[in-house]
Amino acid sequence: MSICKIILKPKEEIRIEEGHPWVYSNEISKIEGTIQSGEIAYVFSHDNRYIGKGFLNTSSKIFVRILTRKDEPIDEAFFMKRIISANQARLDLGYKNSYRAFFGESDGIPGLIVDKYGDYLSVQIVSLGIDMRKSLFVKLLVEIFKPKGIYERSDLQVRKKEGLELIKGVLYGEIPEEIHIYENHLKMTVDIINGQKTGFYLDQQDNHNAIKPYASNKTVLDCFSNIGGFGLHAAYYGAKSVTCVDVSELACQNIQKHALLNGFMQVSTIQGDVFEVLRDFQRKSISFDTIVLDPPAFAKKQDSIKNAYNGYKDINLQAMKLINDGGYLYTCSCSHYMTIELFLQMLQEAAKDANKIAQMVELRIQSKDHPALLGGDESLYLKCVVLRIKNK
Repeated sequence: MSICKIILKPKEEIRIEEGHPWVYSNEISKIEGTIQSGEIAYVFSHDNRYIGKGFLNTSSKIFVRILTRKDEPIDEAFFMKRIISANQARLDLGYKNSYRAFFGESDGIPGLIVDKYGDYLSVQIVSLGIDMRKSLFVKLLVEIFKPKGIYERSDLQVRKKEGLELIKGVLYGEIPEEIHIYENHLKMTVDIINGQKTGFYLDQQDNHNAIKPYASNKTVLDCFSNIGGFGLHAAYYGAKSVTCVDVSELACQNIQKHALLNGFMQVSTIQGDVFEVLRDFQRKSISFDTIVLDPPAFAKKQDSIKNAYNGYKDINLQAMKLINDGGYLYTCSCSHYMTIELFLQMLQEAAKDANKIAQMVELRIQSKDHPALLGGDESLYLKCVVLRIKNK
């Protein structure tokens, strides 16, 4: 069997050499050798210069996911080294109990996500090459982490674009219905089997903790609370009162459960649509010292960005109207299509329409265990901006 050799069109190698790990099908000039999805393909520039190699998938628009730019074997030792290196980086940064141990493209194995929740691992696989080698990765994860259990949460819709079925289930050991972890200083419970994403929003862990300067002795409103990450951390750091708003009854129940678990008496919940709740607060002249906005992704694809922009602007504008003079807005977007530039532009327009003066105090991204790959825009998806809001 001859190797599969992918020849790119002129200039298509530039983006890949700048760090992006994907080769799209429309960037290919020709293919030589044996074409076999899930196996290694070698990528060359139009003038026959070696670019790198990775797993091939003819069923996907992402034709090749680059694993290495070197001419080295892609074997068990290769993957072991990558996973150990990524995990050690997290340990060096101070993560201990719960964190993202491996972040796909950013850590050098496209399509593989590994989250650590105490003694358990949650794994997400979104590429064919990794899916075909699932048993190998389970073996490596057991050797490296020695977990009590590994659960697969490969139930993302994006797998269909790879020609893969949506799957979830136990890969190793046993998985309890509820796992107890620490998020920073807080005791939390995680439902790996049915929880959001891989069970929990680990990408906000550092940002939850960063609410400290904006919480002490403050009245705090946490919108789109989910299980209350921002609100509970605000309570931990001495907030006078914390109101959490989420449309989900289960989320509100979980917030109260975690407030009780951590001994917080100043936390209350409102089940409702955040847009409507904010307008109701305005009608009742209720205001807050600090407001957190952490909505779901309003833009999940490029052609929905205009509507998403308007949605973000509306929610931020309404929140600004409710903030006491000199108070803070801690606002987030988890859509990578909503770039930092667009997000800041939207906030400026919202402040103008709300008749407020906004000072940017912090600009943050996802937690440090979710490193963004320069050259791979998709990996920089979470933005958190802290604004001090003043009356004109």
